[in-house]
Amino acid sequence: MIDGWRLALGTLTALPVRPPAQIDARTARIAVLVAPPAALPLGVAVALTLWVTHHVGVPALASGFLAVGVLALGARAFHLDGLADTADGLTASYDRERSLAVMKSGSVGPAGAAALVVVLGVQAVGFAGLANEPLAAGVLVLASRAALALTCMSGIPAAAGEGLRSPFAGSVPRPMAILRWVSAAAIAALVFVLLGLPWTDVAVGFAIATVLVAFLIRRAIKRLGGVTGDIYGASIELTLATLLVALA
Repeated sequence: MIDGWRLALGTLTALPVRPPAQIDARTARIAVLVAPPAALPLGVAVALTLWVTHHVGVPALASGFLAVGVLALGARAFHLDGLADTADGLTASYDRERSLAVMKSGSVGPAGAAALVVVLGVQAVGFAGLANEPLAAGVLVLASRAALALTCMSGIPAAAGEGLRSPFAGSVPRPMAILRWVSAAAIAALVFVLLGLPWTDVAVGFAIATVLVAFLIRRAIKRLGGVTGDIYGASIELTLATLLVALA
């Protein structure tokens, strides 16, 4: 359990933590399931950024972009790198090996740059729409990390090669993955109710995010033979953007 928390904090945030003693499927499963609460420092950072900038009179759109920047710094831009690599890999070639090589190269191509601009822009506008509801924005940051459970669900293979994806792929039993996703939606909806905001928008956001993540997984399996670490990051960023659009 401790190793799972260390893996989640060390992977999902920039917090300095002791590395886990070992990283196997069990450790990865725990890390995936605790991903939303492990992202609490990120949610707090985003909420504080929006609260402070809103109360000092910073324009809402500027506050949104600042929140995006704080979130990127707090996660070491780890998921953004995955988003860019995913876009580049899936548009580089129909050859599986070529696509995987592009994703491993570390450079950002035109598709990756476009994906970053669009997704980060959408997130910034979404955060701007919630500038006067910073707690709600922070909750969505946490909820978006539940997308990991869907991408790491049993039955979803890993793409060829070694790397972070190996112990994570298929590590979460399907019932647990679904429960993690549904519980994240339920908790987010409850918080929105307590804040006097429409919970139905939460349901719509999660429904759309489910379709997007499912499409991403299906595309990854068809084109790459399975999921990769980059796919995990892309699923988180796409989920956050979707939730923000639906709820802002």
